[in-house]
Amino acid sequence: MPESIEPRKTTPSLISEGNLVARTLKRWFLRRSRVSAVQILSPNFFLIELQGDALRAALWLPGQHVQVDIGASLTFRTYTPMSWSEDGRTRMLVFLHGKGPGCTWARDIKVGDTCAFFGPHRSLELSRLKGPLALFGDETCFGLALAIRDGLPEMELRCVFEVSDLAESQQVLDTLNLSGAMLIERVPDGSHLVQAIAEMSRLAKAGYENALTGNARSIQQLLKALKSVPVESSRLSVKPYWAPGKTGLD
Repeated sequence: MPESIEPRKTTPSLISEGNLVARTLKRWFLRRSRVSAVQILSPNFFLIELQGDALRAALWLPGQHVQVDIGASLTFRTYTPMSWSEDGRTRMLVFLHGKGPGCTWARDIKVGDTCAFFGPHRSLELSRLKGPLALFGDETCFGLALAIRDGLPEMELRCVFEVSDLAESQQVLDTLNLSGAMLIERVPDGSHLVQAIAEMSRLAKAGYENALTGNARSIQQLLKALKSVPVESSRLSVKPYWAPGKTGLD
């Protein structure tokens, strides 16, 4: 991915630099926590655990996201928690790429740091899907797959991911015990999506419902192909996380 692309940058519309009202709202509505664990799974994947009393009362469902204050001029980054426990703990799998403020935040974070965020908020709509489920995405969607696997254990899940580094991605998924995912190496001209389209279409014909996440451009191609299968809109759930040159899709 080009360096200008950083997964899922979100700056809420009410939060703008120099806005006193926004800063007051920030103090009122952000959930505050501390970093209780950081595990470096690979050069580009960090597993971060947050803990705090403010997390105990949160109502979280798999697929929902949080908007984390990374402390850079009221800038936020959006992540999909892998899990959320009643004792006030949540875990996020953070994918690093480039040199943006979100990557700097994740690389520098350490146990004991404070962390504030909005959410959880509705993102990918999974409640209407009954499964089995075929999930398409990329490195930014690994956390979502794990949230579905652990949070909706009754739902059969198959994953198709486009990735930049096959070995690193497979290592991370093996570490997190997410087995059976199809990993397809990304190429600049997008021709790798032919394989993804073929697998997602095969699963759709076999009765799987479909969730398309990750890169907006890839989703457009998958969506066009699946509609020609055809796949009914009621069996599709779509949520772009990022697009080349654009931010704030959540």
